[in-house]
Amino acid sequence: MSTPAEYYRSLPPVCKTYGVACLMTTSAFYLRLFEYYNISLDYGLVLKHFQVWRLITNFFFLGPFSFPFAFRLIIIAKYGVALERGPFDKRTADFVWMLIFGALSLLVMAAVPFLSSRFLGVSLVFMMVYVWGREFPNERISIYGVVSLKGFYLPWAMLALDLIFGNPLMPDMLGIVVGHLHYFLTVLHPLSGGKFILKTPLWVHKLVAFWGEGTQINSPVQRDPSASIAFRGRSYRLNGSRTSRSSITTATDRAGTYNFAQQPAGRGDGSVAFRGRSYRLNGC
Repeated sequence: MSTPAEYYRSLPPVCKTYGVACLMTTSAFYLRLFEYYNISLDYGLVLKHFQVWRLITNFFFLGPFSFPFAFRLIIIAKYGVALERGPFDKRTADFVWMLIFGALSLLVMAAVPFLSSRFLGVSLVFMMVYVWGREFPNERISIYGVVSLKGFYLPWAMLALDLIFGNPLMPDMLGIVVGHLHYFLTVLHPLSGGKFILKTPLWVHKLVAFWGEGTQINSPVQRDPSASIAFRGRSYRLNGSRTSRSSITTATDRAGTYNFAQQPAGRGDGSVAFRGRSYRLNGC
């Protein structure tokens, strides 16, 4: 059994960085180092007083310390990590671009009055859940050991649970919309013969190369040899080895607050309609 430090070092860089940033933001709020309205999204203050940091900081606040906050961190550690180690294996820049595209899309939707939200981090996290469900549609999951369903239906099951628990549904629905938009443009549209129009921009490759973390196959930019390695931890993508999907789910299953226990995917049932090889899956 690995120690917490070993587990932390084994996490892929993007999800680890985002999860730690969310945890530090909530910790600072708990210590009253700032008030939540200082980092919330307010287009009036952004446009009139040029408080542009609000366009970024609102994504790092997942709420105060509570059960929902813990569950959102678990989503990042479980489904976000599974994406970064699975379909986005050795494609760090593409994974970063997926999150940036999701954030930009959420900012656009938040400009609509009836879709506005002070904090969009919850929607960004739920986007990971939706994309995971599309990339792993036949993975078996169990909710409280009572209901067993396929991964494709996981976002809708979580949406139903939020409805039962009385949590707001709008952040989840925005995450589903943005996740489907990204999946459509990167998978469904190219598979139907359309043009692949959501290619990772060159500046994202440069950003990841300057960061010095992760790996991007066929990257047009070479990694900066002078990039800091102070926070680089051991993981399969840094030492060149590869982690199987079974080990991914085993490493994070213990933390599932909703007790989502993954089981071997069924075969022979012909239910693979939601999955197809794509630009992400074949590495083109």
